[in-house]
Amino acid sequence: MTREERYKGVIGWFRANMPVAESELHYRNPYQLLVAVILSAQCTDKRVNMVTPALFERFPTPEAMAEVEADEIYEYIKSVSYPNNKAKNLAGMARKLVSEFGSVVPSDLDQLQSLPGVGRKTANVVGAVIFDKHVMPVDTHVFRVSARIGLSVGAKTPLQTEQQLTKYIPGELLPTAHHWLILHGRYVCVARKPRCGECGISPWCKYFRSAERAKAAK
Repeated sequence: MTREERYKGVIGWFRANMPVAESELHYRNPYQLLVAVILSAQCTDKRVNMVTPALFERFPTPEAMAEVEADEIYEYIKSVSYPNNKAKNLAGMARKLVSEFGSVVPSDLDQLQSLPGVGRKTANVVGAVIFDKHVMPVDTHVFRVSARIGLSVGAKTPLQTEQQLTKYIPGELLPTAHHWLILHGRYVCVARKPRCGECGISPWCKYFRSAERAKAAK
């Protein structure tokens, strides 16, 4: 199977079976999504969604968050991973968003990455979800699933995975494909024991085909 055939099969299955794929983070506007994505680094969306209602009630706008010190933000997010660093980043992000961007989340990816706590993946998520930019955010799920299926070959970094995925997936599909891979990795192609028996893309999966050949050889 060629790489093009694998991509065609995987994309075709997802388009037919998961035409709507969206972030599981809860948000109402670009500011809230930006905060939620910063909090989601090395943390589950479920946990983030547990802390953001009270956080957004207390800090409904960037201006409200910019007015306080990190210590106060910390009290609302202390159950997420790395709360001290994230509280400092949120405080710095809010201040810069207010002072340099008029409290408006920028659509430019470089400008997004200039905000404290915002790296390439976070900027790409906001760009894809809010501004429908043709980018591929690569988190742990996307990185793992892409390699396991065979969509990425020899990629040792998230950037290398991103470059390969953006090369083979049509640009207009990238924002949705990001969620396809995340949701697939979260619920089917799980890290320790992938649920191949309930996987619709197994016909094109490199891992599955290798496992089947190994069984046949025994």
